[in-house]
Amino acid sequence: MVLETVTGLFVLTMISGMPISLAIGVTALGGILVMQGIPLVVIPQKMFIGTDAFPLLAIPLFVLGGDLMLKGEITRGLLRFADLMVGRIRGGLAHATIFSCMIFSGITGSAVADASAIGSVMIPAMHSAGYPKNYAAAVTASASIMGPIIPPSLVMVFFSLVTGASVGGLFMGGVGPGVLIAGSLMVINYFTSRRHGYQRRETRYTWAETLRICRDSILVLLMPVIIVGGILGGIFTATEAAGVGVAYALIVGFFILRALKLRDLPEMFMNTAKVTSVVLLLLATTNVLSWIVTMQNVPQMTLAFFTSLSKNPRVFLLLVNVLFLVTGCIIDTAPAIFLLVPIFAPVAKGYGIDLIHFGIIVTVNLCIGLLTPPVGSCIFIGSSLAKITIEELLKPLWPFLIAEVVILLLITYVTPLVMFLPRLLGY
Repeated sequence: MVLETVTGLFVLTMISGMPISLAIGVTALGGILVMQGIPLVVIPQKMFIGTDAFPLLAIPLFVLGGDLMLKGEITRGLLRFADLMVGRIRGGLAHATIFSCMIFSGITGSAVADASAIGSVMIPAMHSAGYPKNYAAAVTASASIMGPIIPPSLVMVFFSLVTGASVGGLFMGGVGPGVLIAGSLMVINYFTSRRHGYQRRETRYTWAETLRICRDSILVLLMPVIIVGGILGGIFTATEAAGVGVAYALIVGFFILRALKLRDLPEMFMNTAKVTSVVLLLLATTNVLSWIVTMQNVPQMTLAFFTSLSKNPRVFLLLVNVLFLVTGCIIDTAPAIFLLVPIFAPVAKGYGIDLIHFGIIVTVNLCIGLLTPPVGSCIFIGSSLAKITIEELLKPLWPFLIAEVVILLLITYVTPLVMFLPRLLGY
């Protein structure tokens, strides 16, 4: 009766268009009311417990650090660095967009931030250089999903909070898939550019320009090195690393590059507060629902169901891919992590699957969901910046989307593509 009530309420609230955190809260309330002998005081208790964790401080700090590093000349400097590295390959400006997204992934940890910051500059630039608007938007959207895959990553922090998996191990596990995705997108762009005659940058940078671009970029590129290196070296935790990242961003932005002004800070603080409040409310309500699910032995029932279908972990991973790909189409990454991972992580462990490997599979699945309607945050941002319809963007997007699904299957079944670096570093 409890599970039927919870499932029915969740479906109804989602269909009604209720915000996801409130939908989960209403669903949890209904589950508590149906459970016998459970007082309503459990709800605020579990909500408080769900947000009473020191690692959660990493969320506002990572968001703020990313905002600080994406301000003004910092963005344009890194775009010039990307153009320096890959701009002379056929389809060079689109290659620079993909390469820029890969670099920005190590700064923001957010696909939406990557799509907005890079798309606002590169989509008009690509269109001016002869690329169709829909192709420019498709390249930007498909490349922006590397944001949560290449470390540091907020999605991986969420996964770590839910499962207890090592943040450092998850960060290192995302490097290989992120590079593979970037490489596959560049290959598709190269052949597409040859077929349609998209040009490369013909002029060469002088040595003086090259040195200046590298000098201006290295300060920004050091931020992910400091954060990830500090975690891997045991110098500080993920939360402390986020704080160090904010301090570094403030020093670089105010005193070295001088791209930041005091008047910029209130807007950044407000954005950080908004993002954090949304995540914490979601985490609080989800913790109540997760408690109900655990009390009803759903993880054990799920494991029994999957093992009855097949005891082969490869079959389980295939089913997980299908489930999370579909989930990513209709639910954003954070709600999906908080809702489904508490159920499926124990099942994955029951199949003998490493939680780091499982976390990367889940992350890539949900990030691909950012390219598919109806949620599809990245395609909505891309179409908005290019001033085109979603339908116009989807046509050139398909080859990139298929390539990313192929990479997903590779990292699912070729374990060393994910686990080589974590195992090398002792995770």
